[in-house]
Amino acid sequence: MSLLDDTRRLAATGPVCDACLGRVFADRSFGLTNAERGRSLRVAAALDDDDDFDPVDDADCWVCEGRCAEFDDWATRAAAAVEDVEFETYQVGTRTPPLIEENERLLREETDRDADTGEPFKAEFNREVGKRIGDLTGAAVDFERPDIQFVLDLADDRVETTVNSAFVYGRYRKLERDIPQTEWPCRECDGSGRQGGVPCDHCGGTGYLYDRSVEGLIAPVVEDVMDGVDAVFHGAGREDVDARMLGTGRPFVVEVKEPRRRDVDIERLESDVNAFADGAVEVEGLRLATYDMVERVKRLDASKVYRAAVEFGAAVEADELDAALDELDGATVEQYTPQRVDHRRANLTRTREVYAASGVLEDPQHATVEIHGAGGLYIKELVSGDDDRTEPSLAGLLGVDARVTALDVLAVEGEDEAFEDEAYFR
Repeated sequence: MSLLDDTRRLAATGPVCDACLGRVFADRSFGLTNAERGRSLRVAAALDDDDDFDPVDDADCWVCEGRCAEFDDWATRAAAAVEDVEFETYQVGTRTPPLIEENERLLREETDRDADTGEPFKAEFNREVGKRIGDLTGAAVDFERPDIQFVLDLADDRVETTVNSAFVYGRYRKLERDIPQTEWPCRECDGSGRQGGVPCDHCGGTGYLYDRSVEGLIAPVVEDVMDGVDAVFHGAGREDVDARMLGTGRPFVVEVKEPRRRDVDIERLESDVNAFADGAVEVEGLRLATYDMVERVKRLDASKVYRAAVEFGAAVEADELDAALDELDGATVEQYTPQRVDHRRANLTRTREVYAASGVLEDPQHATVEIHGAGGLYIKELVSGDDDRTEPSLAGLLGVDARVTALDVLAVEGEDEAFEDEAYFR
């Protein structure tokens, strides 16, 4: 059967708008909208039979029930729903009523064409409304990770909008001790701040073991500036609560949920964060990032350089310390889960590398040592031995007790190309 014969058969089923007619043959020509294609076919079929051209009012179409006449209206409603939200990219989806899907199936059965040829109603609605949203807002379509997702629910006559998260990448330095990276709820009261109807003695009724955290000093400022509803802090590993994070800092990403602002002055944001942290924490290199940067940061297995103040249980000679550190330099260390973390980590033996070890004896019972180790190496246990749960250790090699009295992270090294690759930034 010819194309024009098919056109006449479809037109004979009842009032069929140009868009629904043209959609059946969408794979037969390019550069036209379905409405333009359908109108051209209708005219050609009429001329071929020497009939009068009989246009169809879109609102009377039995297939789409007039929906193809509503592209402009749905686009206007969608744009109005996010008029107070900044966004650069968007995506449109349509929830098609079952009756329209059935009508479309019945229409296609009038031809000898395969059921999967042409274009589905949903695809046309997404595209045509999407184009109009772009014209109204100046935003661009993104099928991967758009700023805004629209769902056009035709059956319930509503526009659903999802504002996807925004991401800010940077590095932080923690300049004071006894600050955890993230909020630390009290285990005694499960973060409620109360026990038996009275304030919890363990946390003083706050629900947290520490008044401040790196997260609490950074994320709320970013959330406020971007006018979001919540913020999540993602760090590239974490240092101990009592350790400082110095040097070039530790990579992190703040994820802001449902932001209404994305076009922010990033230099001013950096200044605002540092002013709020008031010297306890400072950030640098803030940049707007993509969702993929979160995964890069979370799975980063970087080596780290530590500086530790060490106290010995007995006098140590300088040459003894040098010899012990030489043994650790380049050593492969086996560490059974440390006693201090075995309540929250699986008990197993981990093998880690010490890339470099050096140090200076300050007096017979005090030294400063620097360790460059693989990610996951427990430095405090490398020094103390942790009751022989770490082998070798500085204490074991010296034959005296040893403990870290102060710990600083000087560098987080070995970052992959993501931290330089422009594809991960906006």
